[in-house]
Order: sequence, then C-alpha cells, then structure tokens
Amino acid sequence: MKKRDLMAFDPFQEVSQGWDEDFFETGLSLKADVYQNQNDVIIELDIPGVKPEEIDITVENDVLTICGSREDKKEVKREDYYKKEVRSGSFSRSIILPMQVKNDEAVAKFEKGVLKITLPKADEIKSRKIKIEAK
Repeated sequence: MKKRDLMAFDPFQEVSQGWDEDFFETGLSLKADVYQNQNDVIIELDIPGVKPEEIDITVENDVLTICGSREDKKEVKREDYYKKEVRSGSFSRSIILPMQVKNDEAVAKFEKGVLKITLPKADEIKSRKIKIEAK
C-alpha cells in the first residue's frame, strides 16, 4: 500500500489570502489537524457550540467525513450586526486519510469543543523493527 503525505496541498491558499473570507464561506468551515504517532492517525477539529450527538463521523474508502450542524439561537436581526464571524448552519468536512486504518477500532472523543478522532493504523502500514539473527 502506498503511504500518502500528511501535509495537504492547498492550491487556493495563496489565492484566497488577499480576499475577504466571506467570499468563500457558505456554511461552517471546519479546520483540522491531522497527525500520526507510531500506531494511530489522529484528527482534531475545533467544533465549538455543537453537541456531540449532532455530529456524524464515517470512514469509507480511506476518506473520513465529519457532518453536523450548529444552530444560531440568537434573536438578533441580521441588519443589527456590525460583523458576524461566528457561523451557524450545517457543515461537512472530508479528509483523505494518509494511510489505511482499522475503521472498526476508531475512537472519537469530544471535549471543550474539540473533536479528537483516533484511527489505528492497519497492521501492514505500521513500521516495525526487524531483528537480525547472527549465526
């Protein structure tokens, strides 16, 4: 199996830096950290204001997808805002996993607005030391 690079290429990063963020925003935008240790691939996302039971997580064909929604419960009219940066509405984020994982052993924890998903690496992906036998 081919191991994918953990650092994602964002072709729009330089283009979008000088533009107003509202140009690209259509709903909630999820920012993710994806990293690994010896045994696991770990994904952390900041999702404040969302209840854990309102989040769906699926893994299919080496793609992790996180979906859900955050309700805007404020009674403030849109025209009364000077600036609105806190988004509400539905969100969906798909992340191509850098390697094969054991989907059935995945664990998700939600604490203080941070969703942490731990996906154990498939056995054939894990690195291991090979002992040399001397004769």
